[in-house]
Amino acid sequence: MFRHLLVPLDGSPLAESVLPVTGALARTLGSRATLLHIVERGAPAAVHGAPHLTDAASAEAYLAGVAVRLPAGVTVTRHVHTVQEHDLPRSIADHAAELGADLIVLCTHGRGRLRHRLFGGIAQRVAARGRGPILLVPPGEAGAPVFRCRTILAPLDGQAAHEQGLTPAAGLARACDASLHLLAVVPTLGTLSGEHAATGQILPGATAALLEMDEDRAEAYVTDVVGRLAGTGMTVTAEVGRGDPTAMILETARRTSADLIVLGTHGRSGLDAFWSASVAPRIAGKAEVPVLLVPVRGQG
Repeated sequence: MFRHLLVPLDGSPLAESVLPVTGALARTLGSRATLLHIVERGAPAAVHGAPHLTDAASAEAYLAGVAVRLPAGVTVTRHVHTVQEHDLPRSIADHAAELGADLIVLCTHGRGRLRHRLFGGIAQRVAARGRGPILLVPPGEAGAPVFRCRTILAPLDGQAAHEQGLTPAAGLARACDASLHLLAVVPTLGTLSGEHAATGQILPGATAALLEMDEDRAEAYVTDVVGRLAGTGMTVTAEVGRGDPTAMILETARRTSADLIVLGTHGRSGLDAFWSASVAPRIAGKAEVPVLLVPVRGQG
């Protein structure tokens, strides 16, 4: 489980949206939190409406002020990287490796189109350069309540490699005394994409029959996973949905009042495909709750 959380902060209230989640997880898991600020080369005067931290002294003072806002009992360290960096995502990933952090906590930043642009510009590039899990937190309002993890949604696609995301999902569920809800999504004829959509147009009857078989296999699959998790002391439920995967996952998260979505994603060798084709970036860019991206090993 996560023992060391790395929290990059740029001095803006938006970036500080991660603090309630960071504090809650660090206290529950007994984790250490390292607050990180990287001095940016050629930084603008302001970032997200807040003055930009351009020198070590102001950054140290800022991080010290943030540290006292985390719950009592949480071990907090601070690190200011004073060598000016141009590639912030690479520097964040490098610091995670150098400091021994096993989870990076980032705010997706912004809202609407701005949110999607900044998500692609920062969080995506950190994920592409890092090798460990990343927790993406949507921006919150000032004075947001303490984060409570009571329901965790873990979408599954039937690939054994992606089940590696179940390990931290189950671990967090046990640590937080949360329920775990598994979801498999089978497309409908109208929500197929790529070459599958073309096949569906040419052979709609045969494709529909194959999708019905996929639904039966998905039902058997999630039932098997629930059975494997039986006896762990957790409340585990599962369902199979039909439709567009992104829409179904987001709708299920709202319907089940999920506090966290955990997604297994391709490892380093498959990140190009992951970010261009997978549902994961679309979910992370639109979700109203934190999304934990867990790199899986063994398949690209």
